[in-house]
Amino acid sequence: MQDRKRRAYSFLALLLGLLSAINPFAKALPSTPVQSGIDLKSLDKSVKPCQDFYQFANGNWLADTRIPADRPFWGVISEVSERNFEVLHRILEIAANDTSAPKGSVARKVGDFYRSGMAEAKIEAAGAGPLAEEFARIATINDIRGVQAGIARLHRYKIFPAFSFFVSQDAKNSSHTIAQLYQGGLGLPDRDFYINEDGQTAQIRNEYVRHIARMFDLLGDAPTEAATNARAVMELETRLAKISLTRVERREPNAVYHKMKLGELRSLTPRFSWEHYFAAIGLAKPGDINVGQPEFFKELNRLMAIVSLNEWKTYLRWTLINATAGKLSSAFVNEDFQFNGAVIFGAKEMEPRWQRVLQDTDQALGEALGQLFVARVFSAEAKGRAQVLVANLKSALRARLLAMDWIGSVTRHQALKKLDLMAVKIGYPDNWRDYSALAVDQNSYVLNYLQANAFEFDRQVKKLGKPPDRTEWSSTPITVDASYNPSLNEIVFPAGILQPPYFDSNADDASNYGAIGVVIGHELTHGFDDQGRQFDAQGNLKNWWSAADERSFNARASLIEKQFDDYIVIDAIHTNGKQTRGENIADLGGVKIAYLAFQKSLEGKPLPTNADGFTPEQRFFIAYAQVWRAVARPEAIRILAVTDTHAFPRFRAIGPLANLPEFARAFACQPGDPAIRPERLRVQIW
Repeated sequence: MQDRKRRAYSFLALLLGLLSAINPFAKALPSTPVQSGIDLKSLDKSVKPCQDFYQFANGNWLADTRIPADRPFWGVISEVSERNFEVLHRILEIAANDTSAPKGSVARKVGDFYRSGMAEAKIEAAGAGPLAEEFARIATINDIRGVQAGIARLHRYKIFPAFSFFVSQDAKNSSHTIAQLYQGGLGLPDRDFYINEDGQTAQIRNEYVRHIARMFDLLGDAPTEAATNARAVMELETRLAKISLTRVERREPNAVYHKMKLGELRSLTPRFSWEHYFAAIGLAKPGDINVGQPEFFKELNRLMAIVSLNEWKTYLRWTLINATAGKLSSAFVNEDFQFNGAVIFGAKEMEPRWQRVLQDTDQALGEALGQLFVARVFSAEAKGRAQVLVANLKSALRARLLAMDWIGSVTRHQALKKLDLMAVKIGYPDNWRDYSALAVDQNSYVLNYLQANAFEFDRQVKKLGKPPDRTEWSSTPITVDASYNPSLNEIVFPAGILQPPYFDSNADDASNYGAIGVVIGHELTHGFDDQGRQFDAQGNLKNWWSAADERSFNARASLIEKQFDDYIVIDAIHTNGKQTRGENIADLGGVKIAYLAFQKSLEGKPLPTNADGFTPEQRFFIAYAQVWRAVARPEAIRILAVTDTHAFPRFRAIGPLANLPEFARAFACQPGDPAIRPERLRVQIW
């Protein structure tokens, strides 16, 4: 799926939040009424905590919540996103109507882009006309060299037929950036959707072929021709899918690291003119190239010979219209939603136009829009205090690393070094991105979109061969997400997620640590999960573990994999323990570290009292489970079971807690209670 579709319909990790408007260790003033911070209305007290803790913490909310018609799911993060969108909507409407803003200014560029997307009458009248020149270029292709030139041209628009290209750090030399070639070229969410033989997946494939045919019909193909073209696209994409690595296989960093010189790449794929490709995307001298999946590119080389010229041209037409349909007239928009929204994720209605245009504006001018956003919602004071909170959680993880009894001194020393060097980015960049070279006008929404993509692609290409800019942000400030980057050894918390209700200044520390504390610990732990642990303190893919410690880690990681394999997501579909292993390790470590930080925050203070009938420890765990409350449509759940590296929210809540003796003590759970695992099966990693 292309970028806009991913953002509109994909399922974000539901526990990601951080805000510190006050010092988290400060004792509340006696005159300030302190609430427990948990949502009492959500509790289902007919269920015992040690029987089903997720239902106990969220049962009434789950029973009462209805998914909005334009959404595949709904949860706490949805509420945060909605509130952010309302702020951004006001910002964009003001910018779009401010004709006095200086040309080239941040407000003017953002306003012009948004206005072009809201010009429905103009977009409706234009149809697919703005893309006529691009389709004409594809039509004039008369040899395989032309096909490869067409691939390169679409890549510059960040549309990736056949394979993907990007520039990023050399995994084994993090001080350098190199070209990266990766498998790609698929229109369905994952390679498994072309291969799995179950009835529901087969139905999605059938609907996909009909969807492609309808798109070609909208482009003017005769019905018979459109159907033939759709089958050709499906056949070619299926060939690409069959040679693609699975998500689990791609989780192993060394499995996708194959650095080559241009000559080696030429020998691997002699039918592809890489010199012409690199020149077309603006790289006269590509230097070292990482080929993520060599076998994929060997087969792509073969496809250059056996797939007909007309089939390649049809495929290029499809990838172009598939990426841009949402920016065209209503016939294209509706067909795009019918498959990608309704069939894939089960949404009943389309998102309002302003929300869709807002998301495209974020993709095109993310730091320009973010600059306007943070001025409204995220102060420098909040940023500073959030930095203090992260530092406290880092201290808690340091204490854990010092106390671990299953790693030796050499490994422990390297782990502490990595933690100490882990960079923290909070809220927004110190230096805003310069968009002065990006031309934005009011004539065509889809062309503005493509031009913005080309601007970003060229900006990335210019990084090649240079040391990475460690001050640069990979997320835009409005992003409702958080992340860890192993090559940079950094954790990132954009302003979009640094909002209530993840942190409540009127709530006590117990619930705040159960919510925002856990996400900090989660991201910190990613530096030491099954993938992150393979990168050293400088971000290099390098084994810094002793053989014995590595065996111990893998044995512990296999236990959490087996635990999550047992969870049934829907029907007979189980959680994929291998695919979700890294996130499950981070969830377990995150809640453990946050609980430790909470306990340390109480040192030297009067013991906190019970509130709303719960001890501080109970409130911590209830707050944790309540952040995970979510409901999703069956279609979305099935898709996520295949594509998401996170377990479903219910299991992200109960899975880690089932391993924690601290949780069992807090609720006086007894051996044999369903909410806790037998002691011999409990997983403890970090």
